[in-house]
Amino acid sequence: MPSGRSPKADVAALAARDAFCRELGIELVEVHLGHAVTRVRVEERHLNFLGAEHGGLAFALADAAFGFACNSYGLATSGIDVHMVCNRAARRGDILTATAVELSRPARLSHYCVDVVRCDGKLIAAMTGTAFVSGNLLGIKNDASCESP
Repeated sequence: MPSGRSPKADVAALAARDAFCRELGIELVEVHLGHAVTRVRVEERHLNFLGAEHGGLAFALADAAFGFACNSYGLATSGIDVHMVCNRAARRGDILTATAVELSRPARLSHYCVDVVRCDGKLIAAMTGTAFVSGNLLGIKNDASCESP
């Protein structure tokens, strides 16, 4: 790890800065190099007009796991392509878990598979993703802001 810290520490710092994940209730559960697990409990605010979990929640959960796994090496990495297939719905109270696993990491691209499962082990959605590895060290700062003065 280029920063000298463990991937868990670096990714935990990234997760702590992720306001979108916090707002949705998504938590980082586990991280290793090229691997991350996120989790969320489906709440009323996550339901669509049919009363089922909104597909955007599954996508955000998978995308968070993908992003944390991609950046676990300490190099700034950004998703450039993802594809998700939704298999079944989740309901309020269900706990969803996304597991991102690195498939390959040649020079500047990395490829991942992310499965989102319900608490009963049933597959909710599957995502594949490709990320661009910038080669720049990942800056873990808590003062980053794009606000105007």
